[in-house]
Amino acid sequence: MVTNTEPGTQAPHGYISDKDRYLARLKRIEGQARGIHRMVDEDTYCIDILTQISALTSALENVALGLLDDHLKHCVVGAAKAGGPGADEKVKEASDAIARLVKS
Repeated sequence: MVTNTEPGTQAPHGYISDKDRYLARLKRIEGQARGIHRMVDEDTYCIDILTQISALTSALENVALGLLDDHLKHCVVGAAKAGGPGADEKVKEASDAIARLVKS
């Protein structure tokens, strides 16, 4: 993992100000996943299950996009301001994360 902090220090992540909101959203997503599990267990109609899977996928994508936005605004911008090889590493890290999201 690439960081733009001095050795022995830990800078807060970009999402830290929204951490409670992210945790609440993830808790709802967890509940959605349990609901889908229950639907399969109860032999619910396929299309109804697929509808819930689509909603779950969308919810996860929204969390991922929010985290990516926070990362770009906090970590990448901070590294770019500091300059040096850390900046290039943060940009590559962000590009790689975007590529993974696009593929999924």
